[in-house]
Amino acid sequence: MSNHTTLAGADLSLKHLEAELLRIDVLIHREVWRWQRAGQDPIDAFRGQYVSDAEANALVKRPFGISWGQTVTLEPGERQAYANALARAEQHVRSLVEAAQQRGQTLRVEHLATAFGLDRFDLDTLLICLAPTLDLRYEKLYGYLQDDVTRKRPSVNLVLDLLCGPGAERLLRVSHFANDAPLFKYHILERMSEPGPGKPPLLSHTLAVDEAIVAWLLGRYQPHADLGAHATLLWPEEDEADRLLAAPLEAHLRCDALSKCVAPSEQPILVFYGLDGASQGAAARRLATQAGGPLLMVDLEAAIQAEQPPSHALRLALRDAHLTAAIPYLFGWDVCLTKDGTPPPDLLAQLCAHPDLVIVAGRVTWQPGGIDRERRLLWMKFPIPAYAQRRALWLHFLGQTEAGEELDVTALAGQFALTTGQIRDAVASARDRATQRGSSLNHQDLFAAARSHSSPRLATLARKLVPRYTWEDIVLPNDQLALLREIVATVRGRPLVLDEWGIGQKLASSAGVTILFAGPPGTGKTMAAEVMTTELGLDLYKIDLSTVVSKYIGETEKNLERIFKEAENSNAILFFDEADALFGKRSEVRDSHDRYANIEISYLLQRMETYDGVTILATNLRANLDEAFTRRLQFIVDFPFPDEADRLRIWQTLFPTDVPHAPGLDLPLLARRFKLAGGNIRNIITNAAFLAAADGREVTMAHLLHSTRRELQKMGRLVGEMDFEF
Repeated sequence: MSNHTTLAGADLSLKHLEAELLRIDVLIHREVWRWQRAGQDPIDAFRGQYVSDAEANALVKRPFGISWGQTVTLEPGERQAYANALARAEQHVRSLVEAAQQRGQTLRVEHLATAFGLDRFDLDTLLICLAPTLDLRYEKLYGYLQDDVTRKRPSVNLVLDLLCGPGAERLLRVSHFANDAPLFKYHILERMSEPGPGKPPLLSHTLAVDEAIVAWLLGRYQPHADLGAHATLLWPEEDEADRLLAAPLEAHLRCDALSKCVAPSEQPILVFYGLDGASQGAAARRLATQAGGPLLMVDLEAAIQAEQPPSHALRLALRDAHLTAAIPYLFGWDVCLTKDGTPPPDLLAQLCAHPDLVIVAGRVTWQPGGIDRERRLLWMKFPIPAYAQRRALWLHFLGQTEAGEELDVTALAGQFALTTGQIRDAVASARDRATQRGSSLNHQDLFAAARSHSSPRLATLARKLVPRYTWEDIVLPNDQLALLREIVATVRGRPLVLDEWGIGQKLASSAGVTILFAGPPGTGKTMAAEVMTTELGLDLYKIDLSTVVSKYIGETEKNLERIFKEAENSNAILFFDEADALFGKRSEVRDSHDRYANIEISYLLQRMETYDGVTILATNLRANLDEAFTRRLQFIVDFPFPDEADRLRIWQTLFPTDVPHAPGLDLPLLARRFKLAGGNIRNIITNAAFLAAADGREVTMAHLLHSTRRELQKMGRLVGEMDFEF
């Protein structure tokens, strides 16, 4: 896309502006001559710095509503000379207007007048105020005509002197300087009062042209100072990237499709909402491309955070859009919403008053109200892209070179439900990792970057676990292992089954996968979650439900809602441990506390179902979970207490090969004598290693047996001395 700084017909527009200023020159020259005829001495160095007796007497005698210059009558020849000069200037202006019409060009001064409803008096007022910004000689002329060399900008009074006859005509023109008059309503001119006590009269207010208006009249766009860097004027061109980003809504974005939704004479207000801000921007650029005009992008959130009230920022944005004949794209609209999620009526009224197409973009939906309106609102949702679109986006941002290296974008698109912006940022982060490592981009870079851009704030509410285990590390019966692999396959197959095969349209309420891990402590529930996480390349967050459950009614649900809200679109696996904090309360309703415990369980299961990721619930007491609840879970994996053969495999798997140990450690004896779960066995091996290190030698059976004794004592189990003989 290009960023044009000049508009069509720049030469004619500047010549037309110059011709208009020459016409103002005639009025200024006439006023200067009349002042001199009235006795104002141009040679007096102190003129305007004092009031003489003669001047005071003259002021007393001067009629109401008349300037110094209007107290004298020009000679007939002088009046005719000024009339002829004014006629020639006006004819020159008309000739340039006709030339522009023949070329099919719009002169910027005329466009400004038409766009904001300026009449001839308004336009002449603007030109008088514009003159000193283009030629400093006007500063001295205005100081002379205002009898004050320090006043270099025109006052309201000076404008009236130059443009009005004496008496009542001046009074009729005062309304042009009111706050709701076009020149000030649209911030074309600014009024400034002189410093000092009291409120000075309107006639003494100094007038200045907004710098953005000056810049635009000279052929370039410059946002109002209160918008600053938060507004950008673009001339989008046909762009394959934008076409891809806006692809899901391309049919709705065609101008001819929009025209079918509303009357031909009425342009709608388009409301973009959803999480995919990058696609919203692409859609806005596509609309501007199809319309063949510019797009004014305004970050309302940033502009309003810069201490500008929403109504002021919105008025300036719409003014600039009207000025530049651009489609206004107002993103960050959520900042304009009130606490109840609706825009204030005055903001909605401003949107409706804009005569052309308007686009507002935010994350949430809202309901319009508070005003009578005929303007139509068309809503367009920009959710997280579907699987096929995500895959296309990964390929696009990777480019032909890297994508051609057969990187597994299919798995990335399936595992990570990222927005367009997150995919773009993840590719950039992956390239950073590869560059720092000094090698080419690989799968690990992409998966790590995708994880980092998925859940940046979830760690504030849950503990992130770094997976350490693989399938070779976990010891379970074959049926349980097969079930875990089926769960992994289900998570990977969601895009194909739900999106491409259409199962998600009718048969599945969400893309979430809900799992219950049930079994005694230490039987491998956390390890299984880590194994699945390693296999899927996702992040794993562990939430201890015992810290979430509150004795106060309603607090548990609030705590859970905060977690799920932060986890939205994080693509993380949520592992809820210590679920017995909820399930330990009887599911049978005997009193109000039991009833509320069931409400908490139902709420947790409901949020698990609506979460689009993977949630795992771990409990030691499956028997306390009612069948009505278990039906709502997609998978249930029972983790049995290991038998002797499995215990031996656990001892062999968990014992690190790098740990120095005595030959002939009798691991089968330990597996046969001591009925321990994997978590206990892990503790025993760790403690034995520390004992061996303290002794300065290798791990022996004595170390292992001593550690086993301590572990059993910790568990509160009876210890028989014969069990520790070998």
